[in-house]
Amino acid sequence: MKTFFYIFIAWGVSYLIRVLPLTLIRKPIKNRFIKSFLHYVPYVTLSVMTFPSIMNDTQSQVSGIIAFAVGIVLSYLNLGLFAVAISCCAVVGIAEFFV
Repeated sequence: MKTFFYIFIAWGVSYLIRVLPLTLIRKPIKNRFIKSFLHYVPYVTLSVMTFPSIMNDTQSQVSGIIAFAVGIVLSYLNLGLFAVAISCCAVVGIAEFFV
């Protein structure tokens, strides 16, 4: 019974997060700060979900840190997401073989 209650609460929170902005904000947003904040929300969300996985899902944290550093450098060099992801996976594989 508790499980269904928790699922209902999670559904309600998710629903409110999606519906409230649609119902409360009817005019175009003109504030530069809020527009900038909303522009970066997807990137921050992706980072918050990805970073812990980089550190915790590898055999050793050293390989995760090395792959993270390689990913930062490659993304700074304007490589695409696919190239960065493949390179980081290769770096993890190589680093775990030696570490």
